[in-house]
Amino acid sequence: MQVSSLNEVKIYSLSCGKSLPEWLSDRKKRALQKKDVDVRRRIELIQDFEMPTVCTTIKVSKDGQYILATGTYKPRVRCYDTYQLSLKFERCLDSEVVTFETLSDDYSKIVFLHNDRYIEFHSQSGFYYKTRIPKFGRDFSYHYPSCDLYFVGASSEVYRLNLEQGRYLNPLQTDAAENNVCDINSVHGLFATGTVEGRVECWDPRVRSRVGLLDCALSSVTADSEVNSLPTISALKFNGALTMAVGTSTGQVLLYDLRSDKPLLVKDHQYGLPIKSVHFQNSLDLILSADSRIIKMWNKNSGKIFTSLEPEHDINDVCLYPNSGMLLTANETPKMGIYYIPNLPNILTDDRFKVMFENPDFQVDEESEEFRLLNPLVSKISEKRKKKLRLLEQQEAPQKEEEEELEGRPSDAESSESSDDEKGWVDEVRKQRRLLQQEERARRQERLREDQQTVLRPQFYEIKAGEEFRSFKDSATRQRLRNKTLEDRLKLEAKNGTLSVSDTTVGSKQLTFTLKRSEQQKQQQAAEKMHRQERKALRRPAGHLKSRRKRGRPFP
Repeated sequence: MQVSSLNEVKIYSLSCGKSLPEWLSDRKKRALQKKDVDVRRRIELIQDFEMPTVCTTIKVSKDGQYILATGTYKPRVRCYDTYQLSLKFERCLDSEVVTFETLSDDYSKIVFLHNDRYIEFHSQSGFYYKTRIPKFGRDFSYHYPSCDLYFVGASSEVYRLNLEQGRYLNPLQTDAAENNVCDINSVHGLFATGTVEGRVECWDPRVRSRVGLLDCALSSVTADSEVNSLPTISALKFNGALTMAVGTSTGQVLLYDLRSDKPLLVKDHQYGLPIKSVHFQNSLDLILSADSRIIKMWNKNSGKIFTSLEPEHDINDVCLYPNSGMLLTANETPKMGIYYIPNLPNILTDDRFKVMFENPDFQVDEESEEFRLLNPLVSKISEKRKKKLRLLEQQEAPQKEEEEELEGRPSDAESSESSDDEKGWVDEVRKQRRLLQQEERARRQERLREDQQTVLRPQFYEIKAGEEFRSFKDSATRQRLRNKTLEDRLKLEAKNGTLSVSDTTVGSKQLTFTLKRSEQQKQQQAAEKMHRQERKALRRPAGHLKSRRKRGRPFP
């Protein structure tokens, strides 16, 4: 597991490590795991969370139980159960998937848009129905109130497929030559489509007329950005009733309030690559925007970077698992990315971790040895953080920054200051260690004094019922015999006649042991013998008694 940190935000990569080829047999995979340390130490949070070659899209079902991903080769869709952390099913498809959407809360209703103009519907049991659209599609959205699917692609028209009636309706005619992406606002149902001319057209599905037009290409050009081509719309996402984020092909993200045609904020990725996806994280007011190289997380109010993530391979799609801090990526590699960012369901309010901050058993003991030895280090780290915060505050104010440059100290002073800090920290740790040793010696002396003042009193024990008391001499003898070596015990048993050693015909030694009977066993055997005689006498016939009378013999 790899851990990276930017702006003191830790990111745990749960899918790092080598992936094994699918064509390897189980025997070869086991042999490779024994030889390769990286393969043996890899972490599989979800079993077989990968594709044969490339993963193109990835999404989470609305109930959060299933993760669905599409990839090649061959074209297929895989569904993973997060409760079982394993693959639930896999279905092969006829052509590659451009995008897909789950219409139900689970995986029972799925719509796939293929790159050969086909639209494929799947139910819980598998393939259900397939139809075709007039032009190649690039994206689609589902309007729940009217059961309409809106398809955009290499055409100026937006095709509408009604799933209740099972037929195509009149398309929406846009002013664009082609449309790249689309989205529907879940609050009031506004439909928006992004065009190749860098505009966003908004439509009201109730009256099938355009109600707004945004020129994002002109707004994306800022003084700091260099634009060599016309920006097209490559990503589109609504958040709430009034907020909309737009991603361009030149690497800018524009944040809009629907009541204004001017963007509230323009964020540039500085790579010049098309924005692949945009997601909103409402608990911390963050926006997650991704191109093929990097995922940036920044504050939607100020545009300040929260943290960023740069995987090893190109990114095709990004999915944010709801209310967990888990980030899933579809990459140009067989293995799909799993990243955990704790700072994203706040740990203090998370049901899985908040008990640690409420239960007094988890409270830090400041009198413990571990805390006292670590306290100097923790205090120095906190002081360094405070210094960094003060430097950031000074850099934000231009006047203070100039004064700091004039009155600043040379690098030698800074180095001497850092060495003095380290020396002071070492002295503090040594001081704490000496104090702990003195306290330990004082505790030992206190225990010694208590032991010397303790008066030993005789203790009496009661023998259990049914047991016979024997002298302590017998127990002492048994204890001495138990402490003897095997050779001494064998000699003693041979002397008592309970052991005989003889040579066999093949030249080896043969030992014969004779077990002694205890007094209790002898008494028990005698009682059993008498009991058998009494029962034998009672079973004798009456004629035997008469014959004994005639002979004048007494009864037994």
